[in-house]
Amino acid sequence: MNRMIIATRGSELARIQAQTVAAALREKLGVDVDLAIIHTQGDRVTDRPLRELEGRGYFTREIEEALLDRRADVAVHSFKDMPSKAPDGLALAAVSVREDAADLLILRPEAHDPGMGFIPVRAGAVVGTSAVRRESQLKGLRPDLKSKDLRGNVPTRLGKLANGQYDAIFLAAAGVNRLGLNLSGFVAVRLDPARFVPSPGQGALAIQMRAGDPAFEAVRAALHDPDTAAATALERAVQARFGGGCGLPLGAHAFRDGGEWQGYGHWGGEGFFTWSQARHTDPETVIRHLHRALAEETA
Repeated sequence: MNRMIIATRGSELARIQAQTVAAALREKLGVDVDLAIIHTQGDRVTDRPLRELEGRGYFTREIEEALLDRRADVAVHSFKDMPSKAPDGLALAAVSVREDAADLLILRPEAHDPGMGFIPVRAGAVVGTSAVRRESQLKGLRPDLKSKDLRGNVPTRLGKLANGQYDAIFLAAAGVNRLGLNLSGFVAVRLDPARFVPSPGQGALAIQMRAGDPAFEAVRAALHDPDTAAATALERAVQARFGGGCGLPLGAHAFRDGGEWQGYGHWGGEGFFTWSQARHTDPETVIRHLHRALAEETA
């Protein structure tokens, strides 16, 4: 194959992510690479919370359809956006080296209150997020704060913070880093992933292809990072046991610490907030422990 087409969403961040993958494929495989911009349901519908949209895969379904229809050869997704189960005929070819998996809390300076501890926002402040996971953890850690839905790409969200629609917002550290954003007008607080647990797969890119594509193994060799793949597989296995995707009030974060796996989990809902930790040499044991501890609240 001398030419490949990468399917991606159209936001600046998505394009940067896809261009990074394209550059690696050009360098390592010597192929020409073009981008195909795909507009997903999550991109088109911005006037409603994601939880109100039908189905799953708000940011992936149309991109996967482009692969299945052979309009594209490779898809680049933010791994945290991918549902637990892929459509028949598609497979995960590679997982990129992970960026920072943490969430950032970005605040207007006047809303910053270091005396409030781990979530250093003044009492009663309005915090923007479109993620039920973040909303759930915010309620559990700071029930005095008001959560308000926040949609749009990263620059749009920062614009809404700057013009005073919110006192603070959440952003993924990986996206901020990849965009190279200047946050000097705000206060940026990195939230420890062990306490404010990220989405499964957060910070990593998922490279998806048609199963059986002749270039599948070459793309995997060019792009795959085994350490990130193992950590995100653990996180997504916990997610799969809850039977859902990125719309769940679930956080899962894992990493290898010496010869052991360290895992953290969060599960939230109406009236409850659960946090769990597990450590073991066997990743399956960590998965079972996290799921069992978190699922007890819903039994």
